[in-house]
Amino acid sequence: MAEGDSLSVHRFGVQLGGVTVESIKEISGLVVEQDVVETQQVTDTGKMMNKKQPGGHKGGEVTITRGMDKSSEFTEWIKKTINDGEVEDARENLTIEVMEPNGSTVRRIQLYDAWISKWEGPDLNAGESNAATEKATVTFERIEVE
Repeated sequence: MAEGDSLSVHRFGVQLGGVTVESIKEISGLVVEQDVVETQQVTDTGKMMNKKQPGGHKGGEVTITRGMDKSSEFTEWIKKTINDGEVEDARENLTIEVMEPNGSTVRRIQLYDAWISKWEGPDLNAGESNAATEKATVTFERIEVE
């Protein structure tokens, strides 16, 4: 890719505990956020001053939209948290990779201790020929962008 060219982000992949998740259509809500701690201090001249400092990193949520297929790994992960309520056993690390057109990784985003907190089934309409997709909201404790 020539320097300065925009990267088309239509190539990406998701791995759940080392297993590639199939049929991903969209990932939304990727946000890295940090608390801001505000303290009041007195300067050496006696003036009050507000100082802002970085605090702890926040966890968050992303939504994964994917085609409903027979991909058992992701489906079992959904069932473990939504159906069985086994959130502690279901916590997994999720890796999202953004790739160049040739498939080489440009950016890797790691979501740690992730679990499914919400599932949305497909919109079913007999008069339309849209693909059946499901949405899963993934809640995570920590995010790292590499």
